[in-house]
Amino acid sequence: MWLRPEEVLLKNALKLWVTQKSSGYFVLQRRRGHGDGGGRFTGATLEEINQHWEWLEQNLLHTLSVFDNKEDIVSFVKGKVKALIAEETRSKVAEQEEDPEKFREALVKFEARFNFPEAEKLITYYSCCCWKGKVPRQGWLYLSINHLCFYSFFLGKELKLLVPWVDVQKLERTSNVFMTDIIRITTSSKERDFSMFLNIDEAFRIMEQLADVTLRRLLDNEIFELDPGLQDPTQITKRDLEARAQSEFFRAFFRLPGKEKLHEVADCSLWTPFSRCHTAGRMYTSDSYICFASKESGCCNVLIPLREVVSIEKMEDTSLLPNPIIISIRSKMAFQFIELKDRESLVENLLLRLKQVNTSNPVHYNCLEKKETNSLVFHSTCVYSDCESRDLGMVASQSEDKSEGEKESNHLLNAEALRSVFHQSGAEGSDFRMSREQIKERLWNDHFAEYGRTVCMFRTEKIRKLVAMGIPESLRGKLWLLFSDAVTDLASHPGYYGNLVEASMGKCCMATEEIERDLHRSLPEHPAFQNETGIAALRRVLTAYAHRNPKIGYCQSMNILTSVLLLYAKEEEAFWLLVAVCERMLPDYFNHRVIGAQVDQSVFEELIKERLPELAEHMKDLSTLASISLSWFLTLFLSIMPLESAVNVVDCFFYDGIKAIFQLGLAILEANAAELCNSKDDGHALMILSRFLDHVQNEESPLPPIGNHHAFFSDDQEPCPVTEIADLIRDSYEKFGDHSVEQIEHMRYKHRIRVLQNHEDTTKQNVLRVVIPDVSILPEDLEELYDLFKREHLMSCYWQGMRPVILRHDPSRPYAEQYRIDSQQFTNLYKLVSPWTCGEHTQIVAERTFRLLDENMDHLIEFKGFASCLDVMYNGEMNEKINLLYRLHIPPALTENEKDSQSPLKNPLLSTSRPLVFGKTNGDTVDYQKQLKQMLKDLAKEKDTKTEKAMPKMSQREFIQFCKTLYSMFHEDPEENSLYQAIATVTTLLLQIGEVGQRSSSLGSGSDEFTEDVQSEASASDQDTVFTDTVKTTHKETPSLPVTEGNWIISFEQILASLLTEQSLVNFFEKPLELKPKLENAKLNQYCLKTNGMSDQSLAEHMKLNTQ
Repeated sequence: MWLRPEEVLLKNALKLWVTQKSSGYFVLQRRRGHGDGGGRFTGATLEEINQHWEWLEQNLLHTLSVFDNKEDIVSFVKGKVKALIAEETRSKVAEQEEDPEKFREALVKFEARFNFPEAEKLITYYSCCCWKGKVPRQGWLYLSINHLCFYSFFLGKELKLLVPWVDVQKLERTSNVFMTDIIRITTSSKERDFSMFLNIDEAFRIMEQLADVTLRRLLDNEIFELDPGLQDPTQITKRDLEARAQSEFFRAFFRLPGKEKLHEVADCSLWTPFSRCHTAGRMYTSDSYICFASKESGCCNVLIPLREVVSIEKMEDTSLLPNPIIISIRSKMAFQFIELKDRESLVENLLLRLKQVNTSNPVHYNCLEKKETNSLVFHSTCVYSDCESRDLGMVASQSEDKSEGEKESNHLLNAEALRSVFHQSGAEGSDFRMSREQIKERLWNDHFAEYGRTVCMFRTEKIRKLVAMGIPESLRGKLWLLFSDAVTDLASHPGYYGNLVEASMGKCCMATEEIERDLHRSLPEHPAFQNETGIAALRRVLTAYAHRNPKIGYCQSMNILTSVLLLYAKEEEAFWLLVAVCERMLPDYFNHRVIGAQVDQSVFEELIKERLPELAEHMKDLSTLASISLSWFLTLFLSIMPLESAVNVVDCFFYDGIKAIFQLGLAILEANAAELCNSKDDGHALMILSRFLDHVQNEESPLPPIGNHHAFFSDDQEPCPVTEIADLIRDSYEKFGDHSVEQIEHMRYKHRIRVLQNHEDTTKQNVLRVVIPDVSILPEDLEELYDLFKREHLMSCYWQGMRPVILRHDPSRPYAEQYRIDSQQFTNLYKLVSPWTCGEHTQIVAERTFRLLDENMDHLIEFKGFASCLDVMYNGEMNEKINLLYRLHIPPALTENEKDSQSPLKNPLLSTSRPLVFGKTNGDTVDYQKQLKQMLKDLAKEKDTKTEKAMPKMSQREFIQFCKTLYSMFHEDPEENSLYQAIATVTTLLLQIGEVGQRSSSLGSGSDEFTEDVQSEASASDQDTVFTDTVKTTHKETPSLPVTEGNWIISFEQILASLLTEQSLVNFFEKPLELKPKLENAKLNQYCLKTNGMSDQSLAEHMKLNTQ
């Protein structure tokens, strides 16, 4: 449809063309006598033409009014349409998988325009507009593994933008004054809007994925360890990102293990016997599962673990049953799928994976055929009745030759749910409650007969309603196992839990100490946990899980959840339920920083704004509600609601996942909205919600009411009205149950960025709080310095891979140690921000500074050491600066094998046998002998009175390097001339002092004798001049020093005293230095140091890059 814009003469246009549509800037015409029947216009269908016309109206019409003249409008429209043609061509090429020549062209332009290292891989690119104020700039958006880049050359002006993904704080689709659909990227300093994409849905999806992947890889070490797809970013492609997004949705929708990789997605129809028809939907196949989801949300879902599958067969293709396959499972059920397009390859792949699953996990299948089909026992290898636990349980899975001791330890595991062991008799009305239980059991039994009773059951709206009513006590544990698919893990790992218990019990670590501390806080009001049997089972499950997953170990709230699981499931079953909750159903909740819980709190805030706007308007700071509701998410309401009511919430959670908790939380806030709007403060709001939750009851529960933690809130208050849990759950589904898994996952993407960046801000503020009191650098400058330090670390992660010494960001470490840099990174920063630049010698000084700061010799330094060092350079007193310089030229900063350790002083112009007489500009000479004699006496006195530990003395080789550094520092200084004269004077004086010390060690005489020797030598040739005022000579031919050392030594005090004798040197070291200009320059040039062979011109371009 899109054609290259050309100028057209309008003469006689009305005779030849008929106007179909028109607007202020565009006209849609058809050739007179053509197209009346809705045929093709210029090679395009009428539908496509109308679609593109709508695109013009929505994206361009509102924009053109911002331009000042017609020429700018024409130029902008031409550029935009040309870009759309290129974009459309690229899309077609990608669809047909032809030679990606267009992508190669874009890659060449990307590399030329942004000059990144080769490791910065381009993922994809889009034509779009970037808004600069009220003006859109047409250009190209390049998305690479670490950066978002935009390039535009419009109306003679070039614009480059570069945004590291790791700096993105918010990524959203929104609108502005001119456009209804834009992508907004927010960093700490700017907001940037992009619009007029040909396919904005795809562009946003890829951006969302890239931001998520990069932030997880660089900022969230715990997730990085778990996700192999993030390990090597250079292997990421656009297709990989789309596949990853689809896999994540698949795992979230069916709540499958994180290792499950999605292989095929196929449209099909499934025979649903309960409705006597085929239901349209999609089949998803992965490593270990075949899943089906109907197109109509909630109509029918099926989850089939491959280990349950007996056979997969192709049936005869007919007009009524096109391309059918039959999947038979062990519980004597079969699933018929039809309308599968690529049936042959699909069945072949499924059979291959079925064979792999059966080889790796042989099925223990012996007595299940004995079951009666109308019993409440579930027909699956995975769930078994109590009488069969001897055959299929953990003990039976062990080989018969186990030692007696091992058998005894295995038998210690609870073979029953604690609820059945510690049975509680109900209170008044227990007969009514038991009859209600029996009615529920019959309803479930009828449902199983029609929809299936294994993990492969048809999951429909009907089962959701049954769950919302509350699962019968007798079936609760087994249905939790089915809904979470923990039953498959249980059957796939016979003996695993028993072995874990044996391996973990008796071992002491931080997790076991925390577990012991919390054991007696877990449902202390329940008789099962007032007894050692329940406590011991809880200890074993929690300790075994900490041993299985040391990354999580043990987190508070796991004890409450596990204790409830033990009430309704056998001990081994409770363990696998805990695995399902921690690793699949609540991802990232139970780790060091509870990132997952915080992300969902942030999502919950957004849902409150969307669904309860009046409450959100009243409570300006929704973080209060989020913090109150944190325990709702972490304990699934078990810690803040009576147990007999909370277990109904857990029922919904195991069936619907986190969606059930979101909607119940909204229902609770809505029920209390009026009171919350009148609440005086956060404490009052907390009291309102706590009292409400404390009075949520379950009249149908056969259990007696169990006391809870919040009873004290109602002691001196008016009686709180009672709420029935079934009514509350029903309201939550009716009013707030319309959010899909896909919507929640998209919100999680968005808010994970925000949560991770909040953690980064917290880390930054804590580091600065520690460093600020110890330095004189202004807080705002220190903050910018921290940003440079962190960016330097991240850039090495971008392009240099993970060298062994460069440890990636580890949020589990103390704040000050989370970001550290190595020698090369430090050298780069030193060149950017240090005031002590020494020309070619700068690299060597930087390396010495790094060795000095690396006190623990782990080849990494923290921000505090870096900031303290710069603080001395910029704000230290002269003696502190000289002290730092002195330490840079003695071990460990100066090493024996250093490449620059040889003397740079080639010509023997300076000899310590010559007198201390120097040529002056006015022709006068100055004798330093009296001054030297007095200085030595003063230093001797100072040495006697000084109590602190003296620094090691400097050898002649080290002194030579010290002098070289000083000479290098003075280069290009405005006072260069006088500084060279002064340092020549001081150098000669210190060489004399060192030689005097050398003689003293051999003769054992006092300092007075040596000064007399120096004086007598000086009188022998008082006409010699060592240095003149000729700057060229002092700069180009730096004086040569003897390399034979003997016992030649000099102390810090002697060097400091000598330097203090020269006013020009004092002025140099005490002149005020500004850090801010260096920081501003560093922000512009930090990236440039990482690119190879960058010209001055491209350097200047990069300096403009981030300022526009």
